Amino acid sequence: MVLIAWYFIFALSFSVAFSTAALADSDKETGRPEQEHHAKESHSGSYEAPLPVQLSTDPDLCAYVPCHDVFPKADHFSVRKGRPAYVEAYHDEHGQQKLLGYAFLSTDIVDIPAYSGKPVVTLIGMDVAGKIVGVKVLKHSEPILLVGIPESELTKFIYQYIGKYAWDKVEIGKARAEGGYIGIDAISGATVTVISENQVVMRCAYEIAKQVGIIKAVPRPQAKFISTTEQHSWNELLAEGSVQHLKVSPADVGLDNTGQPYIDLYFGYLNAPAIGRSILGERNYDGLMAELKPDEHAIFIVANGAASFKGSGFVRGGIYDRVQVSQDMDSFTFRDTDYRNLYNIRATGAPEFNESAIFIIRSTSFSAAYPWNLVFLGNKVDKQTGTRTFANFDREYWLQDKYMEGGRPVVVKSDPTWLKIWKSRIWEIAAFVVILLFTAVTYANRDWLVRHSSRKDKRWVSIPKYAIWLVSIGFIGFGLMAQPSITQVLTWFHSLLFHWKWELFLSDPFIFIFWLFIIVTVFVWGRGLFCGWMCPFGSLSETLYKVA
Repeated sequence: MVLIAWYFIFALSFSVAFSTAALADSDKETGRPEQEHHAKESHSGSYEAPLPVQLSTDPDLCAYVPCHDVFPKADHFSVRKGRPAYVEAYHDEHGQQKLLGYAFLSTDIVDIPAYSGKPVVTLIGMDVAGKIVGVKVLKHSEPILLVGIPESELTKFIYQYIGKYAWDKVEIGKARAEGGYIGIDAISGATVTVISENQVVMRCAYEIAKQVGIIKAVPRPQAKFISTTEQHSWNELLAEGSVQHLKVSPADVGLDNTGQPYIDLYFGYLNAPAIGRSILGERNYDGLMAELKPDEHAIFIVANGAASFKGSGFVRGGIYDRVQVSQDMDSFTFRDTDYRNLYNIRATGAPEFNESAIFIIRSTSFSAAYPWNLVFLGNKVDKQTGTRTFANFDREYWLQDKYMEGGRPVVVKSDPTWLKIWKSRIWEIAAFVVILLFTAVTYANRDWLVRHSSRKDKRWVSIPKYAIWLVSIGFIGFGLMAQPSITQVLTWFHSLLFHWKWELFLSDPFIFIFWLFIIVTVFVWGRGLFCGWMCPFGSLSETLYKVA
């Protein structure tokens, strides 16, 4: 079975590489520009569709992607604006330019991988009321949509978002009136892909709607700090979590190991007196607090490594494009006016750093009383294509309760998506596990069953086996859609080479459990248990043979 899996991986990889090379050679021979080829490629399929290298950096987004496909009524589009980036769609009406809405690229906003470990690159259009008016997949790397499920199913799936609003609670499956959730149909056999794409579309729409003012900011209760003059050493601040550490290796961004980290970053919150005085010293802390207005917050960032957390965007447009702060669904970016120099760290034992800064958060929506994340945007290189995209790396920060009057507020964190799926299908998972265990026990005792059978009476063997076949076909196959396939092996292979994420595989509990079961039982009994008893496709084939 392992040899067969490797054969399919090699064959599929070779065919994809060959077809990509053939397309590239064809473009060179005919002299077609890459942009024109992309436009034609969008009609023939989006699996590993080549995208222009300028797509993530050029201000003129719509020169490289079909913005008219998500905004057919628009006459022209602006250049990229804001952070995260979007373009404005306009319609000429009686000589006046009327703003219709906004178009944006998913990879400019979020970094959410699908089952392949790579994001589904999606172009989204949203009108001025916050309603999604167009969605188009530009590129995906999902093998199940190449050899198992027609790509038209993905197109039909994303059309379900048209008419939804940026603030809608959309989830895969049935609608839940009690929570205000809107249900949309999944793609059978591609559960992880659609869960990922659902997060991509709705998160992107929400972020842009909030940035352009469609969704209004909601103030959070502010922290009240305990006044103190105590100061702590660097190691003490690290140990208690008042200074957090985020380290990104070259391998995390697709680069070769050079012996130094891509970035080795430390950060913390300065408004709290004990932390601010420890980091800045008494006089500098008092000066900074005197400068800040109510509901303004200061954080510090220091770093070593090959990359810069300041980036170069602030030179061109006054925006620091490599770091931002997120709190729940809110994101806070920094401009050059939010930057202050940080010349040194006064805390005892602090190491030397190549880069340092103080940034000011100016929003009533941010509160130090609640957890928040510092997000670093790394420039990630795809080793297969050489293209560069942004990848998000984040670390949570929550001010220690001893620095706030009344301590930390009670925060109920929402479960990750994969855990919600497991909880919502707990009884089906339990039944599935019971079936697997029953089958394993039955198979382990097959010699005993054979001894109690005869040539004329084989019911001790036949009845359990036929019953398991029927359950495998009806419940596991058609009911749970838990058919292991070579495309899943290909996905594992890709994840091991590039970026392994457990949550990708946990998002489909039945496939995850089934593969664990297969791996264990193959080592114990060989392939006979799965191939002869449990495989839904094999069970269907055997049943049809017996009936015929």
